[in-house]
Amino acid sequence: MPTLLLVRHGRSTANTEGLLAGWTPGVALDDRGAAQAAALPGRLAELPLAEIVTSPLQRCRETIRPLLEERPDITPHTDDRIGECHYGDWSGRKLVELKDEPLMEVVQAHPSAAAFPGGESMRAMQTRAAEAVREWNARVERDHGADAVYLMCSHGDIIKSLVADALGLHLDLFQRIAVEPCSITAVRYTRLRPFLVRLGDTGDFASLAPREEPPAGDATVGGGAGAP
Repeated sequence: MPTLLLVRHGRSTANTEGLLAGWTPGVALDDRGAAQAAALPGRLAELPLAEIVTSPLQRCRETIRPLLEERPDITPHTDDRIGECHYGDWSGRKLVELKDEPLMEVVQAHPSAAAFPGGESMRAMQTRAAEAVREWNARVERDHGADAVYLMCSHGDIIKSLVADALGLHLDLFQRIAVEPCSITAVRYTRLRPFLVRLGDTGDFASLAPREEPPAGDATVGGGAGAP
């Protein structure tokens, strides 16, 4: 079965403003995010990509644009099922405000029970994304062979949920996973089990350096902004 590269979109204006973007329209890459996207073709230069699939949201489409310019032979596909979680009434709000919502404790500690008002549950988010991957695995293997490599450009919570699925982790543990903007996560699928062969690889360790304030114990809903 194929190897899947999960690319989180580059840093966005919502990331730097501390907003939970969700499906809010018009959220674009910021200058750092655009530079991350521009570097992506070089990072993947040695890999033959069979297909490129993207979330329909602007920040993902902007992330893969430089890659598509380098590989004009690939026609990208859009799949709503790997679009960001539908955060409903939380969309567009500041994360510092949301941390005091009673639901945030559930999102952090028991996400399999979390459902966003006016949006979707985290279980539904994971289910639709995992179904998309399984269907694309079959399609890529059929059209390009079992050793093919393909790419999906998606979002932090989607990628974390897919990593949990690949590792056989309960969704309640997925907040222990972190993926930075424009990081690459690779999952090699086989008939019996997936193998996680890269997790959140950016090639940049700056975000691991000590900061003036230690990071909070809670996971950043939506994924966080990465290194400053």
